Amino acid sequence: MSNLRISLLLATLCVAGTVHAVANAPAVATTAPDLDLAIAYYSKTVTPDGVTRESRYEETMLRRPGHVWSARVLPAHAAPHKHEEGGHRHGLNHIVMPRHVINAGKTPRLEFVDAKEKAVIAIPATEFDNVNFDGSWDRAFYLLDPRLLKTMAVTNRASSTPGAKWREREDNGVYQRVLWDEQRQIPVTIESGDKAGTFYRRVDVTARAGAAPAPWTKLQGYAQREFADFLD
Repeated sequence: MSNLRISLLLATLCVAGTVHAVANAPAVATTAPDLDLAIAYYSKTVTPDGVTRESRYEETMLRRPGHVWSARVLPAHAAPHKHEEGGHRHGLNHIVMPRHVINAGKTPRLEFVDAKEKAVIAIPATEFDNVNFDGSWDRAFYLLDPRLLKTMAVTNRASSTPGAKWREREDNGVYQRVLWDEQRQIPVTIESGDKAGTFYRRVDVTARAGAAPAPWTKLQGYAQREFADFLD
C-alpha cells in the first residue's frame, strides 16, 4: 500500500554518496509516540505528448509499539471485493483490505485482514513485492526511513507545525522536501518533483484526535490463510 509509494518519493536520494551517508548515520533515538493518522496522497504527471494525469487517495493509519495498521479510505459506493466467482478463486485484492505490519526483527511480518470473510492472510517475504510492500519496518512505522533525514539539509522554510522543520535535497533538477515533526516522529508533508514540472507528488499526514482500539486484538476466530491460496 502506502509505504512503497512513499519510499519511491525519496528513491532518488539513494545515489552513491547518499547511500554511504545513510549507512553511517545514527538511527532516530527519540521514542516515537502512538499515533492515529489520516494520510492524503496526490500525484501529477505531464507526459511528453502534453497529457496531464492526476490521482488522489487517502488512508488511515494506526501506529503502536511493534504494530502498524493502515487502511484505504474507500467511497461509500465501492462494491464489496470478492475472492471467488463461479467456483474460481481470484487473486488477492489487497488494496481494499487493512494491512497489518508487525515488527518481527530483521524482516517484519505482513498480513492483510479480510473482515467480510473473517480471515487473516499472511504474506511471505518472497511475495512482498506483489503486494506493494518494500519489507522495511522503519518505512512502515515512520512513513520514511528516518536515517534519510540525516542526508537532507534543514531549511528556513516556514512551518505552521510547532517543532516541525523542513528538510530538502535537490539532485539534477529533482527535489525532495520533508516537513518532519520531531516530537511525533512522523513527516507532516512529503514533496517530490522536478523543476521541469513533469511530475509532482505530495503526501500530507494529519494526526487524528483520540486513540482507536487496536484492531489486531479483535481478530480472534478469524481463519488463517496463506497468500498461495489466492494464486491461480
